[in-house]
Amino acid sequence: MRKLFGFVALLGMLTFGATSTYAQNDAAKKDTATVTQKVDTAKVGASAAAATPADQETTVRQQIKMKFIEGGVPWMTPILLCLIIGLALAIERIIYLNLATTNTKKLLSRIEDALQSGGIEAAKEICRNTKGPVASIFFQGLDRMHEGLDVVEKSVVSYGSVQMGRMESGLTWISLFITLSPMLGFLGTVVGMIGAFDNIQAAGDISPALVAGGIKVALITTVGGLIVAMILQLFYNYIISKIDTLVNEMEDASISLIDILAKHNLKK
Repeated sequence: MRKLFGFVALLGMLTFGATSTYAQNDAAKKDTATVTQKVDTAKVGASAAAATPADQETTVRQQIKMKFIEGGVPWMTPILLCLIIGLALAIERIIYLNLATTNTKKLLSRIEDALQSGGIEAAKEICRNTKGPVASIFFQGLDRMHEGLDVVEKSVVSYGSVQMGRMESGLTWISLFITLSPMLGFLGTVVGMIGAFDNIQAAGDISPALVAGGIKVALITTVGGLIVAMILQLFYNYIISKIDTLVNEMEDASISLIDILAKHNLKK
């Protein structure tokens, strides 16, 4: 696309001194929007803005491929793998946590009604048929109701820790990729800089073009690593926030469950 714009600008400069009649006839024959009597920077920018979204998407894709190749496939490939695997783990965690979300108020209300109408077994059946870590914790507590409220409370706390560990599964790997991707980028940059200095030494002279080209290629790996780290960090923070919300709901719901069971014992 840049070559096309350069060609159009050059063509406009060559035809700038021609007569207006020739320019109008030439424009009518070619019937294009980019060839006019006077081609300047503003018209080139307007032509770029008028490009279709498909063309722009193709251009962006081509630029990404070009930068990937310029950065060096041996160094950019591990960074890309960090992005792919990290995103896969993050998406899996997000889906799991969304499925684990439970309307605790509604569940507690159903359990309380079941205790009044059918007793502990009816409440356990509701927990058994409800998905999510909160229902699993409630089931463990109700299953030990015959041993007393103290045992129920300890069971709820212990199994809550187990459920929290399950929710945090895979976060260590995401954190690893967040740290590893920029480190790989920096390593690629250092190796590229060493290669640039080797070229200077071999040439026996410091050429600005030689140095600038080597540094540019070397820095692309750093940019790639930092971009991957920032993307994964956003997902990581969202997951941590979601886990904190679920844990708070679990703790609050567990306290409410103990209160409901205490009231149920007093009514006996």
